[in-house]
Amino acid sequence: MAAMKCRTGLVTLLAAAGVVWAQEAAREIPVPRIPTALGELPGPKALPVRVGMPEVLVMNDGRRVTSPEMWAQRREEMRRILSYYAVGLMPPPPGNVTSEVEKDERLLEAKVRYRLVRLRFGPDRQLSLRVGLFTPAGPGPFPAIILQGGTPPGAVPLPRLPQGPNQGKGQNVLVLVGPEARPGPAQGPVMTAEAMAIRHEIVFRRGYALAVFNPNDCAEDTTLRNLDGSWAFRNTRFYPAYPGYDWGILAGWAWGASRVADYLVTDRSIDKDKLIVTGASRMGKSAMVAAAFDDRLSAAPVVTGGGGVGAYRFAGPEGSESLDLMQTKYPNWFSPNLHQFRGFVDRLPFDQHWFIALSAPRPFIALEGETDRISRPEAVKQSLAGAAPAYALLGAENRIGVNYAKHGHAFTEEDWVAMMDFFDRHLRGLKEDRP
Repeated sequence: MAAMKCRTGLVTLLAAAGVVWAQEAAREIPVPRIPTALGELPGPKALPVRVGMPEVLVMNDGRRVTSPEMWAQRREEMRRILSYYAVGLMPPPPGNVTSEVEKDERLLEAKVRYRLVRLRFGPDRQLSLRVGLFTPAGPGPFPAIILQGGTPPGAVPLPRLPQGPNQGKGQNVLVLVGPEARPGPAQGPVMTAEAMAIRHEIVFRRGYALAVFNPNDCAEDTTLRNLDGSWAFRNTRFYPAYPGYDWGILAGWAWGASRVADYLVTDRSIDKDKLIVTGASRMGKSAMVAAAFDDRLSAAPVVTGGGGVGAYRFAGPEGSESLDLMQTKYPNWFSPNLHQFRGFVDRLPFDQHWFIALSAPRPFIALEGETDRISRPEAVKQSLAGAAPAYALLGAENRIGVNYAKHGHAFTEEDWVAMMDFFDRHLRGLKEDRP
């Protein structure tokens, strides 16, 4: 009897939530579609209910993946599905990245070298991105951590669009458009190179290089909409150069991290086979995307919350961020095709474990906070378990992991230590004491 009442109560809650979603959907101002080369795939009403996690080792035609060769085919299927439904279609690598060193100095009593590098790329090399590269003293080559942070030291912050009118307020950002999108002042101040080197001194002592870039120089993090309903972030940065792509903001940041990697693999001080991408919260989400779509990168996403490490199907309870919540607050981070799954999470043809599986056999570690409510431990556990078969197929069972540090929604020195311990073992072959 108690179980029946519980089930009845849950059905009532879901029905009530469906009414709220329908009411909000009626008020939403549509975002104009962007046709892409992916065409159109089925929407939620044409897809079957998948209560469990969609398997990574089952091809679209139902065949089970049993070899690395089949896995290579399956990866392409998964990337196409994630591009369409999850993050949007990204442009291909531009293949024409050039670099110019704008500053070169020694820090921490000459123990660290810092270079501010300007990258140029894209159609007619009209796009650019500044990267701050810190390397320990010595010949190298060094493994490198790509950090999605703020404006690198010595660079001039770019003008920024204002936030959307109800951004960050937990409200449905699709019920408002405008005001007219005009660039505002740049955000600052910028940390000095010496101050940043002091903050990350442990990284250099451990023998790692650090490459810092501002993801907002790739895609502006704003829910501001143009008067026609389109996203204002598509007016600036990388987006006007690629009009035939519907990539969201997370994909824009991930694509920027890959352009940093394009440069790092040419720098003689960097070990091109040991590149790690990281970031916290929304930038942790984009670190996952970058590693899933760029085989040169290993990922260490930090406290990612909804749309990050944790499976959508297990998120929501205990105050954690669900798909429905993310599609209310920040639908612009994702593919335009993900919004239709609000209220239909059990019909998703993928879940977040696919991003992790696509990293196999490269090392992947999720860095979580013990008191971070928005990232539900059970959702994280389910994603790691769902990705594990891909790692097992490739004989890399121990190269996937999670570390819980004693903090909330933050990126602390404890996370940095856990990250470097993990990659010391799995990328560098060094011994360390952690289990």
